Order: sequence, then structure tokens, then C-alpha cells
Amino acid sequence: MESDGGAVGDGLLKETDGGRQRFELELEFVQCLANPTYIHYLAQNRYFDDEAFVGYLKYLQYWQRPEYAKFIVYPHTLFFLELLQSAQFRSAMAHPANKEVAHRQQFYFWKHHRNNRLKHILPQPLPEEPAPPPPAPVAQPAPAPPAPVKAEGTTRAGAGERRKRKYTN
Repeated sequence: MESDGGAVGDGLLKETDGGRQRFELELEFVQCLANPTYIHYLAQNRYFDDEAFVGYLKYLQYWQRPEYAKFIVYPHTLFFLELLQSAQFRSAMAHPANKEVAHRQQFYFWKHHRNNRLKHILPQPLPEEPAPPPPAPVAQPAPAPPAPVKAEGTTRAGAGERRKRKYTN
């Protein structure tokens, strides 16, 4: 039985393409882990109860090395791959509410990603040089005499006695 990626013999897959097909399959699978709904699906169908599958997730951690991480399109892949190493996270993702929380947080990350990223990428303006000190004051003129106090009967109506305005239509 011959396929375009490898030949099956004695139950083992013999690679004839130099591992390219395996690389692509593992890349595709590991990028699926960026989707909280897919992780929830795996948890609901008890994939995380299988020790072989948990071991496979541990094996996939090699994608965190820079020579492999450069091929990953979705950066949350590595974050969720790291979280999936925890049995507590794997069991929590079986609950729909936790899936929704993860999905919502991922949405908000991408919603604000550009603005947050630009804060760190754009050059910051150089600090302004301190302004030179003001010149020394010259002799101050004498203060003006206080205003004369008006007689008691000449003041306007107090705050409580407002005039009513007439509005015309």
C-alpha cells in the first residue's frame, strides 16, 4: 500500500518525503489548539483521559522552540499548548462556561491587539528639555488700593432673589 507521503510496512509508517507530511500534520493539529471550541470538543469527547493523547500533547511542546514556532500562524496556539499540560485546565475545558470565558478573552485580546502592540512598537517622543527658568523679577509696582465699598442700598439682588426672564415665542 503506497501513499504520496509514506509507505506502510509492518505496521510502521516509513517516511519517503523527509518528514514533510508529518511536519504539516503536526503543524495543522497544533494550530487547531488555538481554538477554545476545539479544546472543549476534545475535553467533551474524553480525549484528555487517554494517557497516550496527553503524552502526545507533551511531545508537541517542541513547537515552542524558535526554529519551529516561526511556522505557527496563530500565537495563541503556544499559550493553549502550555495550558494543556495542566490536568486542571484540561478538565476545566470540559465545561461550556470555561470555553466561553477562554473564547471571550481571546476575542478581547485580538480586539485590542493592534492598539496594545502599537504602544510598544511606535517610537516614543523624546523627553522635552526642561524650560529655562523664568528671568528674575524686576521690582514690583506697588499694589493697587482696594476698590471702594458700595453703599448697602446699591447692591444687586441676593442669590435667593433672582429675576424671572420672560421668554418670547
